[in-house]
Amino acid sequence: METTKTYNWGILGAGKIAAKFVDDLHKVPGAKVYAVASRSLDRAAEFANTNNVSKAYGSYLELVHDKEIDIIYIATPHVFHFDHTMLALEHKKAVLCEKPFAMNREQVVEMIAKAKKENVFLMEALWTYFLPHYQYVLKLIATKKYGKLKELKADFGFEAPYNREKRIFNKELGGGSLLDVGIYPVFAALTTLGIPDKITAHAQIGETGVDENCDIQFNYKDGAIANLKSSIKETTPTEAILKFEDAVITINSRFHQPSSITIKTEKREETINFEVDTHGYNFEVIHVQEMLSENRTESNIMSFEKSLELIDLLDTIRKRIGLEY
Repeated sequence: METTKTYNWGILGAGKIAAKFVDDLHKVPGAKVYAVASRSLDRAAEFANTNNVSKAYGSYLELVHDKEIDIIYIATPHVFHFDHTMLALEHKKAVLCEKPFAMNREQVVEMIAKAKKENVFLMEALWTYFLPHYQYVLKLIATKKYGKLKELKADFGFEAPYNREKRIFNKELGGGSLLDVGIYPVFAALTTLGIPDKITAHAQIGETGVDENCDIQFNYKDGAIANLKSSIKETTPTEAILKFEDAVITINSRFHQPSSITIKTEKREETINFEVDTHGYNFEVIHVQEMLSENRTESNIMSFEKSLELIDLLDTIRKRIGLEY
């Protein structure tokens, strides 16, 4: 379903992810990239000029005060997600906030309560959920086409140039592998196998106090298992391998973004390509605009419950590895 209304989007934060998101936003029917805000007007103006955005604001307050804006996409570092979401909701702006939704369950609960109080839409931007290849795999699991899912192996690792001042290594900015990229393997386990009965995790904590490598295992009462890994010190395959009773399905690298899947059974092996002409953010944008057109305040896919389940898992893993922000 495509809405006939035009929605004015405000972009809060002017970094790399915001630029990719805006690039896709331009390609979605009914979406207008109306304004961008940064803490610096010069940076906002540069972003607006480079990315074809109509207005530039030198403060986030100016953005939320703009009455023409229908929804705000929050693309600031993790530690600011709570404050910026609450600011937008306070001004009755619908919000799509980048993952992780916030730093802990307490913040997520407060954000959801605020959205409900103000009666405005709020969703965590877990874009993978809306990608065609991922939805295809979820349907295969639901229909049990290849029997029961017994095991998941998922990883996401990259070698980040070491700089203790950069966000990824900066504890004050929510740095580390788990919240930045480990969230994707954890999300994959949650959406394919569900909430585990037992969680074990081990991490290598670097000199800046963040987890540089994290190994996680989820165990389920029915015998299913998920082995998950994240890293900012080494490049890993970044695949999701799902072992069923009658097949092995690999979501090829990088599994969290538009990709292909390979299905291997005893009799045959086939690869299905899900080629897109965007970065892949357009699918969640289309969904959000559908939700707004139906006057919903919560996604029926990336629901509040799902975000709470996800942050619960991340909080538990952080406890296991001794990581506190």
